[in-house]
Amino acid sequence: MHILVVEDDKKIAEFISRGLRQEGYVVDQADNGVDGFHRAMAEQYDAAVIDVMLPRLNGLDLIQDMRREENLTPVLILSARNSVDDRIKGLKAGGDDYLVKPFSFAELLARLQALVRRATAVAEPTTLVVHDLCLDLQRRSATRAGRSIELQPREFALLEYLVRNRGRIVSKTMIMDQVWGYDFDPSTNVVESRISRLRDKVDRDFDCALIKTIRGAGYVIQVEP
Repeated sequence: MHILVVEDDKKIAEFISRGLRQEGYVVDQADNGVDGFHRAMAEQYDAAVIDVMLPRLNGLDLIQDMRREENLTPVLILSARNSVDDRIKGLKAGGDDYLVKPFSFAELLARLQALVRRATAVAEPTTLVVHDLCLDLQRRSATRAGRSIELQPREFALLEYLVRNRGRIVSKTMIMDQVWGYDFDPSTNVVESRISRLRDKVDRDFDCALIKTIRGAGYVIQVEP
């Protein structure tokens, strides 16, 4: 599942993003409203967490701009303001839920999951497909040629990130940032290790290998040899 976090407070942004990544989500971040709007329009997100008090473009204006462009991504508003009027303003701007700071990560996660469930209640389960590999983003499960693949949460997040970028080479730095959520250490082999394990589960018993290593550049999922 792909989540956008728009928050200018670095500690809060990292708190949210780290927790979501530990739960297996793919997270993008923006620290101002303008960048948040551009990200929201450039990618397809399952949900967004947007703070009200943002530089360059405040959160309510950001949400209104998204809705004006017919972007229906479910939005959880963050705010230090707890009055009924503030909540009403947030919902009228196009927000789907409202969470007051300070908050627990468990509550934020539960609210996000509820937003996604409501948004997909009348739709088919959200899936990503490459060749005969299928990811069910709601159940967080994977199959290949109809055969179930047992994945740990981090493995699923890594595979989801690769599939979302199918045909595009992603570097180790990009993977560390998006899947692990911390700065890349050139000396670590955690990416190579997880890719190897993922390849063993996804490609080993099939004639067509999907996960490919591009020497000196990174990794890519593609059907072509």
